Amino acid sequence: MKLNSYVLRSTMVGALGGLLFGFDTAVIAGANHGLTSTFGLQNVQWHGHTVSQLGITVSIALWGTVIGALTAGSLGQKYGSREMLRLTAILYLLSAVGCALSPAWGIFLAARFLGGLGIGGSSVLGPVYIAELAPAKIRGRLVGTFQIMIVVGILLAYLSNYLISLAHLGPLEWRWELGVAAGPAAIFMALLYTIPRSARWLTTQDRFDEAREVLELMGSPDSQAEIDEFKESLHLEISGRQASLFERLNGRFRYAVPMFLAFSVAAFNQLSGINAILYYLNDIFAAAGFSQVSANMQAVAIGTMNLLATLLGMLLIDRLGRKALLLIGAVGTTACLAFVAVIFSTHSHQNLLVWALVAYIAFFAISQGAVIWVYISEVFPTRVRNKGQSLGSGTHWVLNAIVSYAFPLVAAKSGGGAPFVFFAAMMALQFVVVLFFFPETKQVSLEELQKKLKIV
Repeated sequence: MKLNSYVLRSTMVGALGGLLFGFDTAVIAGANHGLTSTFGLQNVQWHGHTVSQLGITVSIALWGTVIGALTAGSLGQKYGSREMLRLTAILYLLSAVGCALSPAWGIFLAARFLGGLGIGGSSVLGPVYIAELAPAKIRGRLVGTFQIMIVVGILLAYLSNYLISLAHLGPLEWRWELGVAAGPAAIFMALLYTIPRSARWLTTQDRFDEAREVLELMGSPDSQAEIDEFKESLHLEISGRQASLFERLNGRFRYAVPMFLAFSVAAFNQLSGINAILYYLNDIFAAAGFSQVSANMQAVAIGTMNLLATLLGMLLIDRLGRKALLLIGAVGTTACLAFVAVIFSTHSHQNLLVWALVAYIAFFAISQGAVIWVYISEVFPTRVRNKGQSLGSGTHWVLNAIVSYAFPLVAAKSGGGAPFVFFAAMMALQFVVVLFFFPETKQVSLEELQKKLKIV
């Protein structure tokens, strides 16, 4: 199968959920000050523990993403990724409107939680949908458009925050910052009615005529041969379930390798500190002495580097491969995070903070940022791909919520340096794990990869 306009259009629409994903996760960085002022957020004592209301406000969406990610796989497997992406679009829309109009903190938390459900769902469904449409030779780049859209969304969030801050809207500023996402959410929902179901998913439902029609629209040179390959892969899965008792007991661990790969690539993605840094970027710069407007400008610079580096990663992912990019990124992020820790620990060289974070973002974007959703969508067989994506995405969001909640508390107690020491150590550990345990998946069909990983 070659890339044609139908494949490209379906890929771009499927990836639009990534744009809303990125916008919703990053836009909160500019709204933290306004939210704190409007709702009187502070650190409070609860059962003898210090609880950050700001941490709850930021992380509540992330707990929504956990639920969205863990449930989207089963729902996507049953009803199809395209149908469930439509539901995520509705959740994005309700969240944006709800946040903008929230009269109280509790209602705001509920609206952010709905947005989190949409983010979690789209992080599972978008990459799976694209992976199942994409030709093997360019699958990395096509699935990678989801990550490109994420960083475009992040950049647009930072740029939007900066432009809105110039309008000096006062108490209404944060409402505009969070509410503008309603427009893209409505467009995403409309476009989802212009793309087909996945032919692989249709095959799992024994809807072979529809699958053949989709493959022909996608430009398949031999749609029947592709359907036969899908059937063979599914047959091997079913045969495994009907094996003898001994074979089934032995086969309980058949998914151990892809589960480990999905879990570890998702865990290291968040243990790098990327989302905590993005969420609290303005606060990090404020701690280093930057003003609010200046911090918004620095955030735009970092968002721009994020996009440029992700585009570079997409150019390299099908050439250098997933494993090589992860190794390069692990070395670079370790060095950058260690330097940021030194800046906060020694209270010196604050003028270099923005450059250290720009370099960190560059190394992250060409490696983890470019690879994570591609890799997780590749390593599981068709019958459990949505569920496998849920495992990886769920791991990603659980750790995201924990790290993002803990970051302001740990940073405040340590003077800002301790979180970055921890993140640097995790990136050093990632280098070792990837070097010894991660297989390369570039330019291998999903069915061939299933055999390579010995899960049939």
